[in-house]
Amino acid sequence: MIRKSRDETEIIRKGVLEITVIDKEGRLIKNAVVKVDQSKHEFWFGTSVSTFRLSKHDKAVRDRYLGLLKDNFNSAVHENALKWHSTEKEEGKISYKDVDTILSWCEENNISMRGHCIFWEVEKVVQPWVKNLGREELKQAIIRRATGLTERYRGRISEYDVNNEMMHGSFYKDRLGEEIWKVMFDTAKKGDPDAVLYVNDYDIMTNGFMEEEYVKHIRHLTDMGASVGGIGIQGHFNTAVDAFQVERALNILSKLNLPIKITEFDIDVEDEQVKAEGLEVLYRICFAHPEVKGILMWGFWEGAHWRPRAALFKKDFSPTLSAKMYRKLVFDEWWTKAAGKTDQNGKYSCRAFYGDHQITVTLPDGKTIVREVTMSSKEKNKNLRFTIDN
Repeated sequence: MIRKSRDETEIIRKGVLEITVIDKEGRLIKNAVVKVDQSKHEFWFGTSVSTFRLSKHDKAVRDRYLGLLKDNFNSAVHENALKWHSTEKEEGKISYKDVDTILSWCEENNISMRGHCIFWEVEKVVQPWVKNLGREELKQAIIRRATGLTERYRGRISEYDVNNEMMHGSFYKDRLGEEIWKVMFDTAKKGDPDAVLYVNDYDIMTNGFMEEEYVKHIRHLTDMGASVGGIGIQGHFNTAVDAFQVERALNILSKLNLPIKITEFDIDVEDEQVKAEGLEVLYRICFAHPEVKGILMWGFWEGAHWRPRAALFKKDFSPTLSAKMYRKLVFDEWWTKAAGKTDQNGKYSCRAFYGDHQITVTLPDGKTIVREVTMSSKEKNKNLRFTIDN
């Protein structure tokens, strides 16, 4: 499995980065030293963030938490702050304070954000005031919620889970008919036409038949005209990760030709070795699958985690075996660190992971030039020309 995933990762996640160094007269410069250091992956390696639990701790603890967040992840999602029952506990009393706090910090630290979730289909999490609305009042409240949220964060939150866990709940469908699902997607798309709208559900990689049901569910939504743009798979494990089942689920869902994200990953077992091995299995398979665009954990620190023993870092911030495995994969095996010299044609090339890189060119006379570049999977390969002013 590891050999296969490594080979596929090399093909799917990397391209050729070619650098040509010339002077201002267009003469090629050979023997210039070129260093390529990655700064961010295109692939989303993310986590959920909980303002509520974090607010219980003092500044020193918050700073350590945020330091781990910044050092380990390039993307994030609100754990609870964005949910309707958090932003509007009472009708008409809307507060996005916690949402804004998390989003602003992530923007300042170059961490991409997704939105979870606009609606949640499971009745037990629906606010009492929403349950008490009549049919037309409920529909209008849904439209106001989707419009207000997506317009407010247009251009800042790039994707949303529109209606969480539609395969495990039916509150809005029971009240208004399943046509309301299309209304939710249509309204969110109108509020932010550029946002990618996801479905999101669980048991997909842990149950032997749910992936096929998920495909039927998504096709039904698209047949209704809902603008489904991505597939979210939650990934909460209570036992060792089954590599066959994970790969099978991804292959079945990839028939839909939609981007896939693992949106809520964790492994809640006592055995640290099982957790570390499970993390490696899931990350290797997903990173080697062409339709998977990211993996987001559902928390990373024991002091702010809904399933504390699943956390990467203990309450004293010490790393678990899973944390060490995660960093080994992301920042060692899957991180571009290359160096060499330009040849007689002034060229240096290497294979690099898609994402952001810092390129440093040092000339034979000691002069140094530094550039930040982004290498996208859409362009596959990238040719850069460094022109040196003498």
